[in-house]
Order: sequence, then structure tokens, then C-alpha cells
Amino acid sequence: MSRHLEVRDVLKTIVASARELLDAEYAALGVPDDHGGFAQFVVDGVSEEQWKAIGPLPRQHGILAAMLHGDATERLADVRQDPRFEGWPDAHPDMSDFLGLPIRDGDEVIGALFLANKRCPKPEGGCGFTAADEELLTILAQHAAIALTNARLYERSRELTIAEERSRLAHELHDAVSQKLFSLRLTAQAATALVDRDPARAKEELHQVADLAAEAADELRAAVVELRPAALDEDGLVATLRTQIQVMDRAHSAHVVFDSCGVRALPAAQEEALLRVAQEALHNALRHSGATRVDVVLERRGDHVRLGVTDDGCGFEPGGVRRAGRHLGLVSMRDRASGVGGSLTVESAPGKGTTITMEVPGA
Repeated sequence: MSRHLEVRDVLKTIVASARELLDAEYAALGVPDDHGGFAQFVVDGVSEEQWKAIGPLPRQHGILAAMLHGDATERLADVRQDPRFEGWPDAHPDMSDFLGLPIRDGDEVIGALFLANKRCPKPEGGCGFTAADEELLTILAQHAAIALTNARLYERSRELTIAEERSRLAHELHDAVSQKLFSLRLTAQAATALVDRDPARAKEELHQVADLAAEAADELRAAVVELRPAALDEDGLVATLRTQIQVMDRAHSAHVVFDSCGVRALPAAQEEALLRVAQEALHNALRHSGATRVDVVLERRGDHVRLGVTDDGCGFEPGGVRRAGRHLGLVSMRDRASGVGGSLTVESAPGKGTTITMEVPGA
């Protein structure tokens, strides 16, 4: 359970583990919402066709409500005979003996886990699930609470990261595009004032208007590229980088080139970190360095994968950047690299261009 970081994957693992450990025909886990229903409901032992035929997700009523709003474990010889039982949809599988309990994070109930139809001979009028099964499910639920909480925290951190990326882009749009549009307006006003008394100067100002408008359009196109979600899950890192760099090459005056060699699929966290570092390095090269060419290389080196972003721009003194309190995103890039077990190096000097290299383990 602890290997997974996505909430849905954690839920599926919990349900499948519970069903296997207790040898039950069916298992399910529901995560409640705040409106009397379930934000997520995962089942094991029910086919895809059956699940679709059952219909909408259940509401928080009957036995499910008892598990979500109480502390007790529910162990029943026949759930259909319990006074709280309120029936099932027509396509719902038939269930008899039942074992369920809440999953708690401190005082908060974050889910309800239950199993039905123990695969064993049933005592006359009794439940197939035993006290030992109940104890085992309680232990599993404790681990499930930890795994589910960790997965929720991970997804929350990803949401915050996305919010930070959007905030950064908003700041860049304000600094870059807004300033160019302001300059464009002033230049157009100057051309209007000059058109009668100095037509030649007015013509020069209008040429400047055209140049500023083109630069503003370039900035907007580049921002759209960064806002567009990377299709890592569908296309993989190499294809995603190639597509984004092709767009950047068209959007900027600098020539942006991508090359890749021998890189196979990597863990999702590593691919995302490599993509974000590449985007940050490209952002610096295209908007701050005055480069005419930027080369991006992704390659396998032994048991590591290396990303290199090299520009022929003005360069800088890395130590001087730190002393001046400006980072050019270097702190963020280093954090991303170290967060996936990698490293990041920066080579630059005034007038010598810049190379940013990130390495992560994996072939």
C-alpha cells in the first residue's frame, strides 16, 4: 500500500489485499464526500460489466452509514437480515455474511472497508468471518489509514506545485507581456503625434510598434505552451519534450534543438522532474540570456539519464547570482533534482553561455 502515491491506486490495493487476506468473494472501500455520498468507491470481485449494470454509487445509508458514523466493527451472519439493510439494485451481487469497519485518521473517518461472502463452510446461522478475521482487518485498516493519508498529502502537494507554476507564469506574463503592451501603446501614441509634422519619424515608430507586437505575441505563445498540461502519461518524456521544444522553436527567435538517445520510460516522478527542469532552463535561456541557439539533450549515460540544456547567451557568474539574492529558478531546479534522487550542476560565465545538467538514476 505504501508504494503507491495516487489515491485511487492506494484504494485498489487496500481492497484487493483485504479480499485476498480474508478469502472473501467481494470487497469494497468507500471514501465519503460531504454531501451524503461517496467521493470514491472501489470494489474487488465485481466485473466491469456488473459494476456498470449496478448503476450510480451508493449513498451513505444503512450499514454503510453505520460504519461511517460509528466506531464499531460490523460482523453479521447475514447482512440481508439486519434491520438497517435497505436493499440493493437489481444487478447487485447477492451477499450474505459481512465484515466491515471504518478507516480512521485520528477522530476523522476517512473511509469504510467491508467484505462479504467468506469462502468457507458457514456455521448454522453464523457468520463465516471470525474474530481473527476481524482482528486482521483492523490491522489492515490501520495501515490503510496511513497509506491513504500519505496519498492525499502527496496529491495536495502536487496541487500546490501546479498552483505555484501558474503563479509564476502569471508573474511572467505581467512582467513581460504587460510591459511590451505598455511600450507598444506609448510608441503608437508617439507615432500619432509625429505623423503630420515628421512622417519619417512616425514611420520609424510604426515599425517599432510592429516589432513590439510580434515580441508580445511570442511571449504569449510561450506562456500557452507552459500552461498546457504535459502529456507525460500518454506520450512519455521524450515525445512531450520534443513537442514542447518544437513549439518553442517556432515561438522564439532563438533556434531551439532537441536530441534524445537511448532513454526508455522512467518512474513518473523522475519524468516530471526532468520535464520541469527542462522548462525552467529553457525559460531562462530564451527570456534572459539573449541566446541565438539552445540545445536540449536527453540521453542515457551508463546507469543514469542525463538532461542537458545549453545556450550560447550572455552567461552569468553563478556565485554572483546567489550573492545578489537572484536565483533564476536554480533553487527550484536543484530541489526538483534532489527530490527524485538526482543532481543538478550549472556551468556558466559572462559571455560564455550556460549549461544546466540534471542526472537521475535509471536506465
